[in-house]
Amino acid sequence: MKTNILLILGHPSENSFCNALLDAYRKGVESTGANCKTIYISKLDFNVNLSDGYKTGEALEIEEDLIHSQELISWAGHVVLSYPNWWGFMPAITKGFIDRILLPDFAFKHHSGKIFPEKLLKGKSLRLLVTMDTPKWWFYLIYRASQYQILKDIVFGYVGFDPIKFSTFGFMRKSTESLRNKWLKKVEQLGKQLQ
Repeated sequence: MKTNILLILGHPSENSFCNALLDAYRKGVESTGANCKTIYISKLDFNVNLSDGYKTGEALEIEEDLIHSQELISWAGHVVLSYPNWWGFMPAITKGFIDRILLPDFAFKHHSGKIFPEKLLKGKSLRLLVTMDTPKWWFYLIYRASQYQILKDIVFGYVGFDPIKFSTFGFMRKSTESLRNKWLKKVEQLGKQLQ
């Protein structure tokens, strides 16, 4: 059973349903006695642009807030990331956070003669809580949840997270207070189960 849980808010605003989802998850987690910490990406001081890729090594010199975030990811056995689906993906600040934090020698390591890297974040699981203004059925049937495949196979799976699970909430614009409360209770249950 994982006892260290890291919650990450990927919505630029704390006054968002994404944050309400994290609060519900936290409530569930706290009822189990597990340790829970939170990162609010919008409060971090960092450059979201991975300006040189890894060409000069400049990307490896990260800001203090990102160093602390890496320490929290190392500490956690389970990570929960909550963000809105905007224009088919996560907000720019959240993508920038991922670009800047999942670095060589922290998240993965290439070895000479090997095609695939060593996954340095093995042993950690991940839950993504994603809100959207797209009807859920449209997202899965028409868009084929392509965003999720990218995140599972190319981003988080690449560095070792497993399992990676998704909870989709949409579409937000047409949701009622009753439906939102139902979603919050569902997420609280996930927290109680540490999933």
